[in-house]
Amino acid sequence: MPGFVDAHTHLMFPQPHTGDADPDAPIDVDRAARALVTVTAQRLAARGRVWLRTMARHGTTTLEAKTGCGPNDSAEMKVLRVLNVLNKGPLDIVPTYLFRASTAEHAERVCADFLFTILRRRLARFADLEWDTDMARRALIVRYLDAALSLGLASKIHADQHSCGGAVTLAVEYGAASIDHLEYATLDQARALGAAGTVVTLLPCASFRHGHNAPARLLIENGVAVALGTNFNPWHTPSLNMQTAVSLACLQLAMTPAEAITAGTINAAHALKAAARIGSLEIGKLADVLILNTGDYRDLGYQLGTNLVDRVIKRGTTL
Repeated sequence: MPGFVDAHTHLMFPQPHTGDADPDAPIDVDRAARALVTVTAQRLAARGRVWLRTMARHGTTTLEAKTGCGPNDSAEMKVLRVLNVLNKGPLDIVPTYLFRASTAEHAERVCADFLFTILRRRLARFADLEWDTDMARRALIVRYLDAALSLGLASKIHADQHSCGGAVTLAVEYGAASIDHLEYATLDQARALGAAGTVVTLLPCASFRHGHNAPARLLIENGVAVALGTNFNPWHTPSLNMQTAVSLACLQLAMTPAEAITAGTINAAHALKAAARIGSLEIGKLADVLILNTGDYRDLGYQLGTNLVDRVIKRGTTL
């Protein structure tokens, strides 16, 4: 089968400090960003390589990795540079700059300078943003999306809130490559996303922790292309295994094994605008191939906790 494409991770987010034992506690983004600044790039890269090797052993051949250090541009730039270094390894990494709206001054600095800088240095492929229902911040979000559009930088949207209607509207209006963390949706919103061709990236490993399941069936039955990601981060979702995401999609979201595997391969590739190269076994695409220890693909949907991958081939070479 094709190698897994993990369409949503936070690979470089800092690890919890000793004593931060509650995974459900809110993340102190400022504290986390300061911690990143103090760690050397070499140490961050070494830690990232350990995680990437684990991902590869479980069948991931391409992944998206987000930043997300709030208004700390130094931390954001460090993460992007480390991802650029790691991208020279065996797995393909698609870097994404994740914008968290804070102040008008920060938004203007990002839109006027930072986005252009990371694009010129080829450090990011997508401009993501964290949806905020605070109407006072809506102008900052629109300013950011306009700036990304003017630079030709494809956009993504985080929408992990109950009131996600505004996020859906923006994703459709701006032609976002994907809307991620969509855990709530109405029938009209599902139809709008299906008509627009916006990929919805579901994160069953994350929803498993808090007990609310995304409306996968509603989305699929209304023509929405659903992708999967692990949402890996060492705080809330320390899962490096796309097989777990596929199994939970079947067990918790009522997806069929075929739908879940499609979501973790070709649909995830579309969410990263990379389906011309990866996501399926076709002539002209990269030879990213998995050989499984099973005679039936449907076992991936129900073998929770078992690594069924026997061999991982990336670009025609066995890892």
